Amino acid sequence: MAKLAEASHRIGIVGEFFGYLWRQKLWWMMPMFFIIFLFGLLLILGQSSALAPFIYTIF
Repeated sequence: MAKLAEASHRIGIVGEFFGYLWRQKLWWMMPMFFIIFLFGLLLILGQSSALAPFIYTIF
C-alpha cells in the first residue's frame, strides 16, 4: 500500500511540473519531457522478461 501512495505522489509531482511549464509558457518543453518520460517507461517495461520480446521488435 505504501508503494501505491508513493506512486500517486510521484504522479502529482509530474502533474505539477507540467502545470508549471504551462503557466510559464514553456510549451515547447512539454513534448521533450513527454518523450523522455515515455522512453523511461519503455526501459522499465523492457526489464520485465514477459514484455521484453515485444519491445525488442520495436527497435
